[in-house]
Amino acid sequence: MGIPYKHPVAITGIIGFIGTGLPPFVAIRADMDALPMQGTVVLVFQPAEEGGGGAKKILDTGALENVTAIFGLHIAPELPIGEVASKSGPLLAGSGFFEAKISGKGGHAAIPQQSIDPILAASNVILSLQHLVSREADPLDSQVVTIATCQGGSAFNVIPDSVTIGGTFRAFSKQSFNQLKQRIEQKVKSEMNMLGINKVESAMTPFMGAEDFSFYQEVIPGYFFFLGMKNAEHERFVPSLHSPYLKINEDGLPYGAALHASLAASYLLKHQQDIVPGVERKYRDEL
Repeated sequence: MGIPYKHPVAITGIIGFIGTGLPPFVAIRADMDALPMQGTVVLVFQPAEEGGGGAKKILDTGALENVTAIFGLHIAPELPIGEVASKSGPLLAGSGFFEAKISGKGGHAAIPQQSIDPILAASNVILSLQHLVSREADPLDSQVVTIATCQGGSAFNVIPDSVTIGGTFRAFSKQSFNQLKQRIEQKVKSEMNMLGINKVESAMTPFMGAEDFSFYQEVIPGYFFFLGMKNAEHERFVPSLHSPYLKINEDGLPYGAALHASLAASYLLKHQQDIVPGVERKYRDEL
């Protein structure tokens, strides 16, 4: 197609450029045809969105340092074809994962006094963590703490040596996100100390964004959209995005391409006055 690009960016990412190579720069995470106008459209083919923080890795390379606006979209199987949903302000939450291995002292279930029961300890931790949102968070500041895994023991008459619990925590603001992360760590350690358990192996893995587009919007103004992809075969039950039963309705793809093209074209037309006069028009190999 004759589109200049940089590769690799953030290991497997690709940054393409459409237009003059001059300001203003607008970025989109999609593919589109060249636009006959002044300005440059930056095509961001980003790796590692699902939990890998690929957006931050793209930013860290400096590939988007001159971009003044960015747009992105995500399919939404519950929305009809041709519909797009978005809103001003926070749209998706910051998301983090945690895991804690609680080590006690295993033994026979009939003589629990000779053991330190990690299952009991894990139960107390789980209940305690539920209070972080219900009793410590502002009811108007949406937050979530969910314990999704609890693994330990393999026999009904044996107290195990350890139990591992894990889950996710989410919040809309970075301040609330960091506070939640800190309080989870404190709660786990506090409950263990009360039960006489001093060995807790914890792992906290935060990444800012259940959709990591938020990394971009921390430094670049922009909008994120949900694109309708509803499938007629899913009249009664609409599978979630990560469901193995989800079938992508490709009839919605042209709407996404048109939306991206329209957003980029509208932005460049509105900001053409930002072009610096007298500067030679040519593609730039870097931004």
